[in-house]
Amino acid sequence: MKAASKKMSAHVKTGGRASGQRALELAAIGMEAEFQLTLNGKLTQVEALFSDPRSFIRGNLMHRLGTSYHLPTGGAVYFDTGVVEIATPVIEIERGCAARAGRSLWESILYVRTEMDEWGQRTGNRTALTGFSAHYNVSFELNARQQGKNRTLQKLALLLSYILPVPVMILAANRQSTGIGVRPRGDRIEVTVDFTPSSSLMIATGTLITGVVREVMKWPSFELQTLRRRGLPILQGFKPIPHTTRRGWLAHINSYPRNPFTCDIDSPEWKLVKQPNVRHRRANSTGGRRLSLREIGYRTFRSFWRPVARISDPFTYRLIASVLQGRAPSLLDLPDRPPEYEDVGRLCRWENLFPARAIARSRYERVLIRAISGRKLRIAGGGYTPMGMRGWSRVIFRRDGDGSRHVFSIDFLLNHLDDWERSG
Repeated sequence: MKAASKKMSAHVKTGGRASGQRALELAAIGMEAEFQLTLNGKLTQVEALFSDPRSFIRGNLMHRLGTSYHLPTGGAVYFDTGVVEIATPVIEIERGCAARAGRSLWESILYVRTEMDEWGQRTGNRTALTGFSAHYNVSFELNARQQGKNRTLQKLALLLSYILPVPVMILAANRQSTGIGVRPRGDRIEVTVDFTPSSSLMIATGTLITGVVREVMKWPSFELQTLRRRGLPILQGFKPIPHTTRRGWLAHINSYPRNPFTCDIDSPEWKLVKQPNVRHRRANSTGGRRLSLREIGYRTFRSFWRPVARISDPFTYRLIASVLQGRAPSLLDLPDRPPEYEDVGRLCRWENLFPARAIARSRYERVLIRAISGRKLRIAGGGYTPMGMRGWSRVIFRRDGDGSRHVFSIDFLLNHLDDWERSG
């Protein structure tokens, strides 16, 4: 027992081998949303009004990086080149993970909205958050040996820029949208699209993206020829362009023969590339035909229905199928971008359509909320108080007694979560 205690103490003292790693041990997702700020009816650069989020959010916020601060919800808020950005914590991939991420994101959006309202009452101003963009992040865990020259993160991003845009635009885009992006971000794939003022459609988008990305990641090759061999529908004349921000690819309006965001998504006017040598029974034999965007989106979804179903809650899976089949409306069915975009948190809010168990907090989320709360953690008889974060995956603690700093990964902290929560 003494030896075990010494071993544990040494593990804590050094942060533990597992706790010092940057990469998460569990596959995870995250969502982000960007908003433009309107002050008294006039579009305003957020940095011109606030020095950082503490200027309008009350209480003590745990610092993350730069102008980024953690919210009590577990998410984070920061300023990025003129916009307000809100991000969820990392959430492990399992059934219903996108519903949990969507609930977390909207919880943070409404928290920020409430704090801005309080600031407005104190100062006599009125602010509005205008939906700008949304980012869907899916972790990438293939090491160098598993990748090889045909399975790099960069090639995966390009391959996905041919697969994802049509179903994603039908679920998440609007008539004024200009593109769907896919960016390689070191340890993850990030898909960029317009903000969606419907929480259920945002969750549907995140669910489809996660299922497709995780399945394509298993393919033996990320070369573009794989699309034809698997019989996936490819729009004739489509070619993604380099992403306008950071590295990656963008299915821009100029990547298509015509603007897909302003066309009739039920009109069969999109010709597909011929697909010889189709090997997979599940493939859609559509080469050379003209289909509508909605049908192309649905056929893409049907090619990935099993991996999407594995990580989806029942409500969201039905919603994805309904929108892509035309049984439920897409924002692209509307004549223009709906007004809900202009005042997020007031004109559009969280749609409480999910049973409680479907949106219960994930284990990673619970660890981060505990850390952000500043609650003391006891390990091997010692007390540790959380002081800050390094990225999303590591928590900085100060040890009682000597005041030394220790950094623990959230994977390491998962092993102590139950005791941490029971401690009050």
